[in-house]
Amino acid sequence: MRQLKQACLANLLITGGAGFIGSHTCLVLLEAGHQLVVLDSFANSSPESLRRVRELAGPDAGERLLLVEGDIRSAQDLERAFTAISTAATASGEAASGESTSIDAVIHFAGLKAVGESVAKPLLYWDVNVAGSCALLAAMRQHDCRTIVFSSSATLYGMPETVPIPETAPIQPINPYGHTKAAVEQLLASLAASEPGWRIGCLRYFNPVGAHPSGRIGEDPNGIPNNLFPFVSQVAVGRRPKLQVFGGDWPTTDGTGMRDYIHVMDLAEGHRAALDVLLAEEPQLLCVNLGSGTGNSVLEVVTSFEAASGRAVPYQVVERRAGDAAITVADASLAAERLGWRTRRGLADICRDGWAWQSANPNGYTDPVS
Repeated sequence: MRQLKQACLANLLITGGAGFIGSHTCLVLLEAGHQLVVLDSFANSSPESLRRVRELAGPDAGERLLLVEGDIRSAQDLERAFTAISTAATASGEAASGESTSIDAVIHFAGLKAVGESVAKPLLYWDVNVAGSCALLAAMRQHDCRTIVFSSSATLYGMPETVPIPETAPIQPINPYGHTKAAVEQLLASLAASEPGWRIGCLRYFNPVGAHPSGRIGEDPNGIPNNLFPFVSQVAVGRRPKLQVFGGDWPTTDGTGMRDYIHVMDLAEGHRAALDVLLAEEPQLLCVNLGSGTGNSVLEVVTSFEAASGRAVPYQVVERRAGDAAITVADASLAAERLGWRTRRGLADICRDGWAWQSANPNGYTDPVS
């Protein structure tokens, strides 16, 4: 097996790198000195996000991001992604420069993530999320790349028995999306047990929200948002008339559900920290929660967003939604211990940066390029 580079010199493949979390992570990784190849089908994202990432990173850093449009289920597209750096070097006449063109590690974001859609289309979710991951891992093995950071989810905890939720909590997903995340984690564990040399990090996110403080990149969901924060943002900017709050009688301080919201820039920095640990340490399987360790209710989010935006966010309390829990908060102590990482931004920062994005891009990336 080839010798791994130091983290600051790594060639990285980012699947789904044009998406919400992927684009912010690409920016953080470019700023850290990495060479990136992004593989994205743009099924739920826009190439405009990567154009803006290059802009934010600066001309020198922006040149270290190569884009391959393709699908992780396609062996041909994966081959193009794994050889993109060497192909670009050959095209530019730099093939004999002595610099490595091999992919050292993968950060795997590519996948479908809408819970409701997963219930309606389970075959699609298992195909993209699980079969796609199988194809990716086969390509990694073929190219002697055994380091991967996987975009997992706190969804796989289902209805938690204890809060805050530790990594040792039962894995008991309650929808097809959660089942696919649990299946990929099990696949990675099986692979690590069967072959030496794998460095695997499974990052279980709680509720990623907010945007880059510049307002240039942010969350741009297709259709009606599935999550609270983009819905609140769209109500504030006038795209939607009001917010529906699912339940006002939960056992919380104000009767609305409480969640652990994590600023997307904190989350992006968590990926960088996990990558650094995996590249620096011996092969291992590391599963870590990424969350703030504190919860905010729906009405606290609404109030904070109104303060940040200066706009009213009308809402209506309706019946509880099946499958929701009263409180979902991370035990984030392992991330602090193993990754040296913790959140640095709070709800006020989240709302301020989310509004900077939404107010400058009321229709997301479909707004005229500026």
